[in-house]
Amino acid sequence: MMTRKQELETLFRQHYRQMYRLATLLLHDDAESKDIVHDVFAQLLTSSTTELHEETAAAFLLTSVRNRCLNVIRGRKIQERVQRLYLLDLDTTIIPPDLFREELKALSEGISLLTPPVCREVVELHFRDNLTFREVALRLGVSETTVYKHLRRALQQLREHLKRD
Repeated sequence: MMTRKQELETLFRQHYRQMYRLATLLLHDDAESKDIVHDVFAQLLTSSTTELHEETAAAFLLTSVRNRCLNVIRGRKIQERVQRLYLLDLDTTIIPPDLFREELKALSEGISLLTPPVCREVVELHFRDNLTFREVALRLGVSETTVYKHLRRALQQLREHLKRD
């Protein structure tokens, strides 16, 4: 009778290529794909509750790889959105003082008109109080993704307001 470790080694030899190929197709990253496949086996090695049967092992392993890849992709998308918003924060265009006062007044008016009110609160906490997305999320009791969505909606409303003025 084979030990758990020997069973996993056999499964690794049998299914590694297929699992790696799937991860590479989804992630387009060689190193990350290898990490995903190795993480699946590492978790199986440490988990004593997961029992693999020969007839369902391939499907289980491929599904595990697919799910981990989707989590990585989801994480990438959120990270890209946050980076884009961060770049908006860094925009430091020089504006003449008179024009700046007018734009500041229009911006203040636009902020006061933001709907729903939580959008205004997110903008104020993030830009006025210099809180990070995580800090805003904790203060409002929502997820960072929700903060991002409210901020995106608020910035869109502000752009429209400023175009009109």
